[in-house]
Amino acid sequence: KEEEELRQRFMAPPVSGLRELRRRRRELRSRMELLIMETQGEVCRALAALDPGAVFAVDTWERKEGGGGISCVLQDGEIFEKAGVNVSVVFGLLSEEAARQMRSRGKSLKAKDGKLPFCAMGVSSVIHPKNPHVPTMHFNYRYFEIEEADGTKQWWFGGGTDLTPTYLNEEDAIHFHKTLKEACDKHDLKLYPKYKKWCDDYFYIEHRGERRGIGGIFFDDVDSPSKEEVFQFVKSCAKAVVPCYIPIVKRHCHDSFTPEEKLWQQLRRGRYVEFNLVYDRGTKFGLLTPGSRIESILMSLPLTARWEYMHTPPESSKEAEILEVLRNPKDWVH
Repeated sequence: KEEEELRQRFMAPPVSGLRELRRRRRELRSRMELLIMETQGEVCRALAALDPGAVFAVDTWERKEGGGGISCVLQDGEIFEKAGVNVSVVFGLLSEEAARQMRSRGKSLKAKDGKLPFCAMGVSSVIHPKNPHVPTMHFNYRYFEIEEADGTKQWWFGGGTDLTPTYLNEEDAIHFHKTLKEACDKHDLKLYPKYKKWCDDYFYIEHRGERRGIGGIFFDDVDSPSKEEVFQFVKSCAKAVVPCYIPIVKRHCHDSFTPEEKLWQQLRRGRYVEFNLVYDRGTKFGLLTPGSRIESILMSLPLTARWEYMHTPPESSKEAEILEVLRNPKDWVH
């Protein structure tokens, strides 16, 4: 009965198998895998309820070096042009290139005979709606564990949720940020301002001098105060995904829009692609991990985008309004 209940909550059987997860249910790795599976199920069900004509393709894949994942992707729906929610649970030996990337972030990793056993798992999603008045949304929550030469384990969590509107709607921005702030405040009042700033700084397209969107929260390499406390914080953030975004989709998915507004959406999508391919650390790490699944990593890219030479919106236009916020992030909750 319990197995049936779990299956109803998930999009596919977990990578590590239900029996194994139950056997190790006190271990944080197992609890994190259950959390990312549940988050995938919750988000997919919420999106499918809004776009009943569209169906998620559920793709289970294995990585020969260890582990695998579940990719759930919906394409060409009435509401969503492309929505993907991926889970991956991979383990094995860290590639030299990936280890170098981590050391460059200040990690002191002591390898044994040049080998570093690792385990990485996470849930990651990007949602690109058709209507330019519905923002694109991205979230990702992940856990990483490395065993060093002397057997000690280094661990950390990372993640975040952020919003990328084509047009600015202050009510939506306030709702989105307030919901995330509430999730953070349950744990520590200092977290939201810290992670909001981190998000604004991280999703910065340097060559354009603008942010990818209006932010949210972002954090990485978090390994204190304790494993349990950080896990509970990550859980609160994951549970905030549906309430921070779905009401915005419902509010705008049937708004009328012009061909000009659709064109502006396509141009903004181009910026999204630029950030993901040039700067995003998760994309880079995925591409550098042997045996990683390229289709799942590049799921974050929109179905359609556009690059026009020297496109500048007219001053005081709605298009110029969003650019102003992307260049100078705002405080949405005070």
